[in-house]
Amino acid sequence: MTAPPAAARPTATATVLTPTLRAGARRSLFWASAGAFVLLVAIGVLSLIGVSGDAPRLSPANPAPDGAMAVAEVLAAQGIDVRPTDTLDDTTAAVGDPANTTIVLFDEDGQLDDAQRQTLLDTGAHLVLLEPGFAELASLAPGVSPAGVPDDDPLRAGCSLPAATMATTVSPGGLAYRAGASAELCLTSDGDSGADAHSYIRVETDGTVVSIVGATEALTNAAVTDLGNAAFALNLLGEDETLIWYRPSILDAAGETDPAALTPGWVTPSIVLVILVAAAAAFWRGRRFGPLIIENLPVVVRASETMEGRARLYEKGSARVRALDSLRMATISRLATWSGLPTTADVEQVCLAVAAALGAEPAGIRSLLVGAIPETDADLVRLSDRLLALETALADELRP
Repeated sequence: MTAPPAAARPTATATVLTPTLRAGARRSLFWASAGAFVLLVAIGVLSLIGVSGDAPRLSPANPAPDGAMAVAEVLAAQGIDVRPTDTLDDTTAAVGDPANTTIVLFDEDGQLDDAQRQTLLDTGAHLVLLEPGFAELASLAPGVSPAGVPDDDPLRAGCSLPAATMATTVSPGGLAYRAGASAELCLTSDGDSGADAHSYIRVETDGTVVSIVGATEALTNAAVTDLGNAAFALNLLGEDETLIWYRPSILDAAGETDPAALTPGWVTPSIVLVILVAAAAAFWRGRRFGPLIIENLPVVVRASETMEGRARLYEKGSARVRALDSLRMATISRLATWSGLPTTADVEQVCLAVAAALGAEPAGIRSLLVGAIPETDADLVRLSDRLLALETALADELRP
């Protein structure tokens, strides 16, 4: 067999075109779809978090165990006008007749200042303070001070106030307080916290009745049916026709109504600086596209480069059988040509022809060309060498 002259060999060329916008969009469709899916999932998760975050502890809109929706719903069913509010302006505007209005104040985060608390006191409505702190007591109930956490024993009434006497016993969860002899003291524990620690105290400040309630567990959905909690909660909060349930929000903090005014002074300049840096980085590192040009670029690829590239891919994927099959197909094709067989000859015919020419067993030739499976890289090299040796032996045998 004689190889064709170099001048007659075809030149391998490949045409490379500049990618179009449509092709680029088609390639990025998968990632755009994946990004949209992730965004939708994130929005769903955030919406669920937001729903749960809108119902804080002791809120009349919270159906969770630490919420107070059960008490609010029962009061509303009994004809009490329950009005949840989250700003001082809405609270004062909701006060119609102070003599028939109760304001429940749960300032858990200490949003109100002394002036705002005085505004509540000036409404003249009955104030019910849930778990008040030092500053809240100093403004609305002078002479009352915190006394820690009550013992685990049920709280006994021990007074003449209707809410406590009708309940008899109340769950101990919450806080306890101390007050002077002029205050009405209720709900005392039988434990070691002391006889002067009470979880329900009523005082009068500047002509306004103020109730200090530390036994807040009695108001929760989880415990309202325990002991006399229901009687205590309904009688305490159902004394008047209107019940305003006020939980101060960030809009009441320090009297500010603009959230931007509540942030430190360095936040806004820092945000502006980050935006400017991001824009500068995008302009600096961003890809600058010129006008689209379609041009045919002929590229000559050497056969050896293709062979070596494919070999590296086979090696990286440990595709030993696939690599050996590529060698076997080329070997079988050359063996068939040297044996004078037609292009339609099958492997069995090639094995018989080669075995007859070499005087070898067809089974051994068949095993080499079809059956043997390489388990390791060493097996692959050994079988490759045997294929080369078989070709060389046949060429030597048929050479005139």
